Amino acid sequence: MASGKVTRKSGGKVKAGKLAAPAKASSAIREARIDLACALRWAARFGLNEGVCNHFSLAVPGTTDRYLLNPHGVLWSDMSASDLLVVDAEGRLIEGKHAMEATAFFIHSRIHRARPDAAAVLHTHMPYATALTSLEGGRLEMVTQNSLRYVGMIAYDEDEGGYRGLALDDAEGDRMARALLDKRILFLANHGVVVVGPDVATAFDDLYYLERAAMVQVMAAMTGRKLKHIGDNLARETFLQMESCRTHYAHTHFTALRNKLDKDEPAYKR
Repeated sequence: MASGKVTRKSGGKVKAGKLAAPAKASSAIREARIDLACALRWAARFGLNEGVCNHFSLAVPGTTDRYLLNPHGVLWSDMSASDLLVVDAEGRLIEGKHAMEATAFFIHSRIHRARPDAAAVLHTHMPYATALTSLEGGRLEMVTQNSLRYVGMIAYDEDEGGYRGLALDDAEGDRMARALLDKRILFLANHGVVVVGPDVATAFDDLYYLERAAMVQVMAAMTGRKLKHIGDNLARETFLQMESCRTHYAHTHFTALRNKLDKDEPAYKR
């Protein structure tokens, strides 16, 4: 495959092609790289990742068809801003020194295309949320305060056919995008989750609290006792309260994470 372009309907890793001459990165692009590297490192710290698989992407500031994407083969715990790839909507590698994983392109490019408001697209196999996707009719139940952050915000892909194997073509990415519709979260049957947001901070905050809510639900279910559901009216009212300060809390949370990483692992910015 020439110039790092994805060959559709082919499996395995997508290899890096010849790199374009790098232009001097703008301040916005530099900050975007740092944010995404920070999110990947913290996802590893929180146990949300799996090996060198799963992927985060972020629209390159000032563009509508280029995305930052973590490369295949680099541990999230070691990810640095300079490790991140820039790919275009056709799967061509624009910048980067590592390989791109095929499913990363087919999932992320199609969701970005369908949801231009979703600058950040985060896909993980984080254990507790993925456990729910492995249950017949598995749902995030409205049984804890954290779960109320997601009232009406989660899509489930059963109506679009459910699990179809590895995402190795545009059709599978498009199926996921149709299932997501206008929601913030997609539960992929027998697979994992996709979380989208207008920026890395907001999407990462949703990803973190989604896994916490799923964890508590799974732990409660393990007691064998009946889950105590919160009434629809109260759930909706609480969701609206949370939604009114969602952006502020998400950015405050992410700023704290960046500050901590600046002290502990400053090399992530390189």
